[in-house]
Amino acid sequence: MRAVTGLFANWRWALVWFTQIVFYGLPWLSWNDRQAVLFHLTERKFYIFGWVFWPQDVVFLALLLIVSAYALFFFTAIAGRLWCGYACPQTVYTEIFMWIEQKIEGDHNKRQKLDNAPMSGAKLLRRGAKFLVWGLVALWTGFTFVAYFSPLKELLASVPRFSFGPWELFWILFYGGFTYLFAGVMREQVCKYMCPYARFQAVMFDPDTLVITYDEGRGEPRGTRKKGLDPKTVGKGDCIDCGICVQVCPTGIDIRQGLQYECIGCAACIDACDQVMDKMNYPKGLIRYSTENALKKGWGRKEIIGHVFRPRTLVYGFVLVAMCMGFVFSLAGRDPLRVDVIRDRSSLGREIEGGMIENVYNLQVMNMTEDPRSFRIEVSGLPGIRIGTAQQVEVAPAATYSLTTQVLVPYDEGKPGANAITFQISAEDDPSLSLEEETTFLIPR
Repeated sequence: MRAVTGLFANWRWALVWFTQIVFYGLPWLSWNDRQAVLFHLTERKFYIFGWVFWPQDVVFLALLLIVSAYALFFFTAIAGRLWCGYACPQTVYTEIFMWIEQKIEGDHNKRQKLDNAPMSGAKLLRRGAKFLVWGLVALWTGFTFVAYFSPLKELLASVPRFSFGPWELFWILFYGGFTYLFAGVMREQVCKYMCPYARFQAVMFDPDTLVITYDEGRGEPRGTRKKGLDPKTVGKGDCIDCGICVQVCPTGIDIRQGLQYECIGCAACIDACDQVMDKMNYPKGLIRYSTENALKKGWGRKEIIGHVFRPRTLVYGFVLVAMCMGFVFSLAGRDPLRVDVIRDRSSLGREIEGGMIENVYNLQVMNMTEDPRSFRIEVSGLPGIRIGTAQQVEVAPAATYSLTTQVLVPYDEGKPGANAITFQISAEDDPSLSLEEETTFLIPR
């Protein structure tokens, strides 16, 4: 594929830098003496900066996936496959691998000459260097991926001795191997034949969706001519039929044949065509972002923007904003203390010395903050009710403390059968951090 420069190529590389700085950099950040972002599968906790998420917080993951999917639909309805062209990992790593290839083997023409040249020491050295660098990048990518699920410090300590755990080694090689395969070998074949998004994108498009278009009315009939020649004097359009738009396309399509499902919206053809138009002293924009209706009706930028933000996309945008606000508010209102109270079913209510009825309860106190906490446990609901043992517990940061405690009630209080009672758990250093859990107290008949 031929290299291209221009406005949209710069945008792609800006997204490459941004996404890879985030991806490779996050595991190295520290927060409260731990890894800032860590999805610790062994501990069954997700650490994201100041938040600690537990298995019970799976609802937040579901909300995040819903918001992400809706955002994808929203931006696709506005401007087509922006995700594919600028931020998809397949696009990003293909750009990186192609840059490595260009630096080692040269530009498009030099690579073609190298392909056609007989095998020699120089050719073997260049090819070997390219494959080696690709492999190192792929392995580092796999290593970084695993560092999101296994602490980075432990992974780094395993490198000199090559003492990775079996699942860690598997995923480093698996993720790294597919990065190498997809970005270095298959490239556009992934987008054309494997990606499901290309198959259902059309249902999200309409005649007012911004897509990459070829202005057939301006470009046809196409044909070669001398530089600077007015195309009208030779009965031709602005397209000089150079084919560069096809040469720079990652999926190898000809945008002049109309929008095709293989188009990933990267706009490489726009940059290439604009450069040709500059050389020919023709106006830019023969290939540009536009809409089906704009081409048919000859709309300008103002009309295009007015129809891009149409009722459909405004409704999408309103719903997306509402979902994002709901997600943020639910995170902000997340309770940092959780308690599960379960009456021990193997030990029914029984009478003990002193005229008291005893029930046994199993408590799980989850401290979801990253500070050690001392919690006081109290109980109410019946006259004379009290905790028999474990009235105060110490819970480590982001930890769960399980305990068994007895609750005592005078024999002559309450009615036979089940009586409603309430456990109150509150932090000693922060009375506002408290929780109540209802359960039942059994009194023998």
